[in-house]
Amino acid sequence: MLSKKVEKALNGQIRIEAESSQVYLSMASWAEVKGLEGISQFMYKHSDEERMHMLKLIKFVNERGGHAVISDLKAPKTDFGTFQKMFQELYDHEIFVSKSINDLVHVTLEEKDYATHNFLQWYVAEQIEEEALARTILDKINLIGNDKGGLYLFDRDVQQITVESAASDTTE
Repeated sequence: MLSKKVEKALNGQIRIEAESSQVYLSMASWAEVKGLEGISQFMYKHSDEERMHMLKLIKFVNERGGHAVISDLKAPKTDFGTFQKMFQELYDHEIFVSKSINDLVHVTLEEKDYATHNFLQWYVAEQIEEEALARTILDKINLIGNDKGGLYLFDRDVQQITVESAASDTTE
């Protein structure tokens, strides 16, 4: 059984995961309109992953006797200026999500809810991967600078990350 404090914190995280999905969906649409096919595919996949993170939390809350609340969402921005700025926003957003997950883990320890604490360890590990991937992408972007040929190769490279990630998802 979830305490009201843990249930409220989990519902807050459900909203964050839903908004994350929307942010990445908006980034995907923006990139697609700009002709950045690889980046848009990467962002569409990322949006789907965030939605799955949300659904996993919803199921957990409901299975533990709580009530997962689906709330209204803040509309994401629709223009990101440059793909460099967009990926910086992605990285900053992942840091925000990591902090939120860490705060949630802290609440479970305060409430001595070790089952939820254990459940959240998957999210902790997932955020380490998400931040590392975003940081790696930013490093590549900084290497290319404003080189158009570099952007073309980067777009293909990010598309390959999506293909490799999809292949590893099916082998797990």
